Amino acid sequence: MSGFRRMASTKIIFEYATFSILLLISLSYVATSLNVSTLCIKEERIVLLKIRKDLKDPGNCLSSWIGKECCNWKGIECDNQTGHILRLNLQNSHICGMEWSPLSGQLNPSFTYLKRLIHLDLSHNNFQGVPIPKFIGSLGMLSYLDLSWANFSGMVPSQVGNLSNLHYLDISSLTASSIWVRDISWLSLLSNLQYLNMNFVNISSPSTELFRAVNMIPSLLELHLSFCNLDTLPPSLPFQNITSLSILDLSFNDFSSTIIPSWLFNISTLTEINLYFSYLSGPLSSKFGRGKLCKLQQIQLSNNYQLTGDISELLEALSCSNQTLEWLLLSSNQLTGKLPNSLWQFNSLLELDLSNNSLSGPIPASVGNISSLGSLNLQGNMMNGEIPESIGQLTKLSTLNLLQNFWEGTMTNIHFHNLTNLISFSVSSKNKSLALKVTHDWVPRFHHLHDVEIHDCQVGPAFPNWLRNLKSLFNDIVLVLENVGISEEIPLWLFNISSQIWQLDLSHNNIFGYLPKALNFSSSYSPTVNLAFNQLKGSLPLWSGVSALYLRNNFLSGEIPVDIGKEMSQLTELDLSNNYLSGSIPLLLIRCKRLGIIDLSNNSFSGGIPTSICSLPSLFILDLSNNNLSADLSSAFQNCSNLKTLVLKYNRFFGSIPKDVTKNLPLLAELLLRGNTLTGNIPEDLCHLPFLHLLDLAENRISGSIPACLGDVHGYKLPQTSFKYLMYSFVFEDHVPYTRHIELVFDGRIVDYINQMVVHSTIDLSKNDLTGEIPEKLSELVHLGALNLSWNHLTGNIPSNIGSLTDLESLDLSHNHLSGSIPPSMTSMTFLSHLNLSYNNFSGQIPVANQFGTFTDPSIYEGNPHLCGTPLPTNCSSLMLPPRDEEEDANESEDKRERFWLYGSIAFGYITGFWVVCGSLILKRSWRHAYFNFVYDMRDKLLVFIAVNMVRAKRRFGLETN
Repeated sequence: MSGFRRMASTKIIFEYATFSILLLISLSYVATSLNVSTLCIKEERIVLLKIRKDLKDPGNCLSSWIGKECCNWKGIECDNQTGHILRLNLQNSHICGMEWSPLSGQLNPSFTYLKRLIHLDLSHNNFQGVPIPKFIGSLGMLSYLDLSWANFSGMVPSQVGNLSNLHYLDISSLTASSIWVRDISWLSLLSNLQYLNMNFVNISSPSTELFRAVNMIPSLLELHLSFCNLDTLPPSLPFQNITSLSILDLSFNDFSSTIIPSWLFNISTLTEINLYFSYLSGPLSSKFGRGKLCKLQQIQLSNNYQLTGDISELLEALSCSNQTLEWLLLSSNQLTGKLPNSLWQFNSLLELDLSNNSLSGPIPASVGNISSLGSLNLQGNMMNGEIPESIGQLTKLSTLNLLQNFWEGTMTNIHFHNLTNLISFSVSSKNKSLALKVTHDWVPRFHHLHDVEIHDCQVGPAFPNWLRNLKSLFNDIVLVLENVGISEEIPLWLFNISSQIWQLDLSHNNIFGYLPKALNFSSSYSPTVNLAFNQLKGSLPLWSGVSALYLRNNFLSGEIPVDIGKEMSQLTELDLSNNYLSGSIPLLLIRCKRLGIIDLSNNSFSGGIPTSICSLPSLFILDLSNNNLSADLSSAFQNCSNLKTLVLKYNRFFGSIPKDVTKNLPLLAELLLRGNTLTGNIPEDLCHLPFLHLLDLAENRISGSIPACLGDVHGYKLPQTSFKYLMYSFVFEDHVPYTRHIELVFDGRIVDYINQMVVHSTIDLSKNDLTGEIPEKLSELVHLGALNLSWNHLTGNIPSNIGSLTDLESLDLSHNHLSGSIPPSMTSMTFLSHLNLSYNNFSGQIPVANQFGTFTDPSIYEGNPHLCGTPLPTNCSSLMLPPRDEEEDANESEDKRERFWLYGSIAFGYITGFWVVCGSLILKRSWRHAYFNFVYDMRDKLLVFIAVNMVRAKRRFGLETN
């Protein structure tokens, strides 16, 4: 009976359990079914619609935001159980796909009603400078907030510090200073942060306060503070509470007053450290904590410029990470030493960039064992020796840059044997001791090479045939064979790939022959062609699509085709200088609206300058020197608003210097009009050109005086290096440069400034008809490098404070009518290397201190007969008076006054006595007779007295005769 009861009880329990399970499943199914239809909460859907109403959606990326099922809308994610919105992702690429159509407008305060929101992403949109709303601090459940690259502006609200649950915060900006932080203390409240990105946020709080706040976030894994306007790094570790920091990015801050601290390299958890362009200085190798950086994968310390250390010691200190390190980027510093053979131990390296340092020695052969290496850049060092053949074993190598070193020996096809992935190859040898010789029938194994740059090596005399396999899917072939000894015609295969060429540079060879009259350079990357310094003949070709064409120093002849503006409308730079071209400058050249540089110097062009030349809106260099051009310059160059350099030397231009210079040429920095027949005065308008630093008006017929206001020209008060990159070198990354060349005359010699040479800020007014004195204000041009006023009719003295021109290297005042002494202040001009004061009227002793002790050529001072002292034969010792002190000068002045009164009183007494005596005799006749009777009587008595005494004397001495 009891057993039956037990069985019945067990059955009941089982049936009850089964029924319960089935009921739960049914309820779960019903609940799920209900959730599918009622998941979106009505109040939150209304909030979303309010948010959308205030947003501008030009791409209709929120088109799915219709109907009641808001949890199915794009960018929305809800809680499956409660229906509350958890995630709102409006990142542009997430809601718009590949189409770039950013949201803009305002952020509706209704956001605050999304109380369960844990994820908010508004990145990569364009909110057009609106500030980050303060109400975001009310979203207390947020763990993820991304406002990056959304074009917010203004101060980051401190209410962000209320989001204590945040794990991820990105408020990085697109541009510097659009977002800023004054008080960073709110950051310390975000104690759960793991990721913090504030790139491009201008943090005006002291760096010490920033790092103190960061130290209060113990769980931080990534810290990105690039472009944050930080200026100091603490000397000791500021992250003592942070135990897991993996990525540290402090790039693009100006720590120029900071020696690189050692704590940066003692954080054992670091995998990436980025201090690119941070202007840190000091020894590097001694800072690395040996055995500390064992997890390191990337080091970016490039472009600090003042970091020093031995590369071997540095690599030894990093040996702990030789299995993990993938990127070692140390370019543009002052590292020295040789690459060690142990380099192969870093067998995980993907990129090694040691360019622009001072490394020496050869490349170790062990480099061939770094099988993972994809990029090797050793450009701009002092390395030498032969390039090892083992480099050809790097099967994953895509970029090999060996430019600007002192390589020797020969590279053969063995060096390229297994470089099947090579895309870019660059090499040059400063001592021109490297040859590149491959067998004629060699077929390279790389099939993607499209960037070849070889300078100053021996490749020729024939064109390297293996280059005919250059291919590019993106029409961006770069082929540079500059100064490599090629002495043959350009092969036809090269012209056949013109449509794929981005940059072609075959300059400084002996290439001869004729150029095709028509080619199509159709690359979308603005193709450039440089065939300068060769022996090419024929007429100027018309190559459509070319952006920059350099044919300088060849044997081209004929005229510029009149339709050049039509066929080559994309031209931005045209250099045809030093050829045999003739005819006139075609009017249709102005159809090249993008032309910025026109250099037609040293040809035989004639006629005038097209009056519409200034309609080229981008024109900033115009060099027409050494031709046969002729025109009245008085009213030329109207509205050339961007022209910086105007060179018209040695032509037949006449009239006056162009009028209204500051109005028509406001940016003019270089004005060279030497060797024409210009007349009139130097206009004071030139004084108002703020960037003027080269003025050459020599060998004309300019008259009048030198404007005193030239001493106010701002360009001569700037260091000469200020114009080094601005005016003389147009070298852009991956761009064939226009070789800036300008000729100035010093000491009768023509000095040609090219590329990045620092040019002398110059004023040359020689060989004109100038009169008057040298203005004192010229002494205020403290960075003037050369002053030539010779062969004029100047008078007066040299300005007494001319010694203020401490940068002056050349001074020529010869062949004028200057007088006075040589100012003692000139001994302060310690850079002065050329001086000519000959054929004037100077007097006194020649100074002997400083630079004057080096001027031993008497011709410097000849034609000044009253000058004396070394190096002239005239001795000044007999002419020199002893120096006098101030008391002696005062006594001498007092003596002069006393003598003046003495002589004055004598003259007054004489005149008074004369008229008292003689006047009375003239006016009174009786007195006159009495006076003259008295005079006659006295005469007679005097004669009698003399006669009597003469007789007595003869008697006494027995001289009387019978």
